[in-house]
Amino acid sequence: MARRKLLKIQDRQELFGVPIDEDSLIRHYTLSPADRLEIAVRRRKHNQLGFAAQLCMMRYPGRTLMANEIPPRGMLNYIAEQLDADPENFSSYARREPTRLEHVSHLLAYLGMRTAAAPDRRAALMSAIETAATTDKGSSIAKAIITTMRDRNVVLPAPDTVERIGLAARAIARRRAETALISGFSPEQLQSLDDLLKVDPAIAQTRFHWLRSAPDAPGASNLVAMMERLSFIRAIDIDPRLQGRIHSGRWDQMIREGDVTPAWLTADFNASRRRATIVAQVIKLGQKLTDDAVTMFIKLIGRLFSRANNRKKQRHAETRKETAKALRLFLDTISALQAANDNDEDAIETINRHVGWHRLLQAKPALEAMVENGDPDPLLVAVEQYASVRKYAALFLRTFAFRSARRNDPLLAAIEILKSLYEDGRRSLPDRVPVAHLGVTARKLGSE
Repeated sequence: MARRKLLKIQDRQELFGVPIDEDSLIRHYTLSPADRLEIAVRRRKHNQLGFAAQLCMMRYPGRTLMANEIPPRGMLNYIAEQLDADPENFSSYARREPTRLEHVSHLLAYLGMRTAAAPDRRAALMSAIETAATTDKGSSIAKAIITTMRDRNVVLPAPDTVERIGLAARAIARRRAETALISGFSPEQLQSLDDLLKVDPAIAQTRFHWLRSAPDAPGASNLVAMMERLSFIRAIDIDPRLQGRIHSGRWDQMIREGDVTPAWLTADFNASRRRATIVAQVIKLGQKLTDDAVTMFIKLIGRLFSRANNRKKQRHAETRKETAKALRLFLDTISALQAANDNDEDAIETINRHVGWHRLLQAKPALEAMVENGDPDPLLVAVEQYASVRKYAALFLRTFAFRSARRNDPLLAAIEILKSLYEDGRRSLPDRVPVAHLGVTARKLGSE
């Protein structure tokens, strides 16, 4: 089995590599007069160049040159130029391991540095754990280790050692977060979490998968299905405030891992990780389903009124012919009245002669209906589709608790009346209902 990795190749290069851009070379690898004197003590040119390279490497990035390691050409050229040496001389230095070790020992004293001891590794581990509590990112954890080592004037250990410390820190941080999340759960509650990963014969799938597969297309049945899942989550009785026990970065990481982990794989986790993953997912799903259900309800009501407006327009189109006939009759009547006025004739006789009194009487019922239904309020048209709203309205009102910033808000009182009507199975409103939250038009419609 491949060993776990904390760092990517580019992360290793960034943390342990040698920068070769001009600004970094000047900042990190410019030799001081004291450095030059210390270098001049070495007798041979290749030893001077190797000693200088070792000195620069121990300053930044803070590690020693490894056996047979040759620094980047840009760094060697910059150091050699300061020493008036040939960069090619370094190849002779790289072949002599005893000389390299002797130089490292001398430079530790010169730079006031030391190799990492157990207390240093413990301090680095604690820093890494603190960082890992906020993120799973390997480079950030490794940077915490390296920063601690540098602050303690310790030569950086090998990259593999830093990785091992970082992996241990990340594992500890994960376990601590998992423990914090499920701490205080009773054995019965823990068992109920495990049961979510068992296939429920009633739905032929695990409840964990069922919760995460809520339909999202707006529809009455889908909204009901969403609220059923929300009610199931609430019955599990997991306090959403448990999220506050761990850092937001660690929480987000747990959520991301849980989102991409199928139920069958979650069941293979160790008990602590499995239960913590379920708790995090249940809390997240409770929040998501709440938002999604409210959003879907708004969309359904919006679609209801949109369809009501479309039906209103369709009715106008369907009555266009009758409206044209009525307008023609009205125009003929006005023309007859004008002729009677111009010729000083009796208006009724003129109308009867040119229009026909019987036609006016016959058109009266149709005109009355057109006036009454000519511009119906969209609310009245929407009410015609109340049967579809009834499929989910009662469950929606029962699922959510409604609050208002206004004191004694009449809207809340109206909601309570609706809830009681649904619960009692009644369809008639009480004699007195709150209407202060309604507009003028809606109040008139309600009184009718």
